[in-house]
Amino acid sequence: MRHGITLFTSDRGIRPQVAASTAESRGFDSFYVPEHTHIPIRRESAHPGTGDETLPDDRYMRTLDPWVSLGLAAAVTSTISLGTSVALPLEHDPITLAKTIATLDHLSGGRVVLGAGFGWNAEELADHGVPPGKRRTALREYLEAMQALWNQEEASYEGTFVSFGPSWAWPKPVQQPRPPVLIGAGATERNFAWIVRSADGWITTPTEHDPVDNVHRLHKMWADAGRAGTPKVVALAGRPDTEQLSRWSDAGVDEVIFGLPDRTEDEVVAYIDRLAGKLDH
Repeated sequence: MRHGITLFTSDRGIRPQVAASTAESRGFDSFYVPEHTHIPIRRESAHPGTGDETLPDDRYMRTLDPWVSLGLAAAVTSTISLGTSVALPLEHDPITLAKTIATLDHLSGGRVVLGAGFGWNAEELADHGVPPGKRRTALREYLEAMQALWNQEEASYEGTFVSFGPSWAWPKPVQQPRPPVLIGAGATERNFAWIVRSADGWITTPTEHDPVDNVHRLHKMWADAGRAGTPKVVALAGRPDTEQLSRWSDAGVDEVIFGLPDRTEDEVVAYIDRLAGKLDH
């Protein structure tokens, strides 16, 4: 089972390129960052963790751009995979985002993992023109349109939310037919059905404390739909528990990622060192 870290980036504390290079040098396999373009002050959307409009962390309003952050990380690393946990594609123009992701995958040598979310913050999405109740349909079209640009020499797409005629777009991603697309969402039938149809795997949410049963359920839905292989499962974890991680691995969790504290650079580096020691890196 692979081990990675996720840094809730902000304009304070350790910089993403320092965290990524430290993680790679300590034997970690992956580095993830999140995304929020902004947080509307007036909101009715409930945060999944708090259950109401309050935020559990002020870094939600201080988050760095994920693709700039991963670009910096790519420049100082060579093997660690570079992912988002999670990005919000609906807050971008899909043609431009396809270029950004393809460029990063090209320059990093094929190390990008697109962790994407539907977006819990309806007000944030509304400011980007995403209609209420259409997040899943729009995200499906965005991914299909981006994949067309990534795969086809003369790409085109016709949908409700994305539409463009025959076009040229290079570079293509190193990873074909696309960088892995993992959906970070709750373990509902609706979300799993979406993943089975349109994605390559699942990233658990912070409220998913023991994903074993849900991993089995996703695997069954995947097989029942006739998808080849198995979905990739990335699980968020707190402190490393050897027995727990072994059980998760047996259940089909491919990768576990650990969050970093909101501390100074020296403190975060020391935390990565301790974490690597506990994981025998």
